[in-house]
Amino acid sequence: MADTQQVDPKAERKAARLAKQISSFSKAHGGAEGQVAYLGERGARIVLVGEDGNWGDLVAPSHEIAEKAVEKSGITTHESFDGEFAAKVKTGRYEWSRMAGIQVGGPKNS
Repeated sequence: MADTQQVDPKAERKAARLAKQISSFSKAHGGAEGQVAYLGERGARIVLVGEDGNWGDLVAPSHEIAEKAVEKSGITTHESFDGEFAAKVKTGRYEWSRMAGIQVGGPKNS
């Protein structure tokens, strides 16, 4: 008996678009690695870290679509965002000021 999996054309197009974005990021940053994180009903977050330390993320409507996109793009993926992978991220003043603002109650209105 043949395995007849249904292919959702809309999901395939979304995965292809995400893969193209991932590939563009990778090309612009000397290569990239990623991690897919489950976001619940909202889908999945694809965190990308370039070889130059720049980072970005994309949101896919499902974990399955995110995994297909990452696979199509050909980047290396990690199970979690910790250790050596997390250490590759370079943050600047903006990120540090945002993190500090969140810790002390956010920005104050004058």
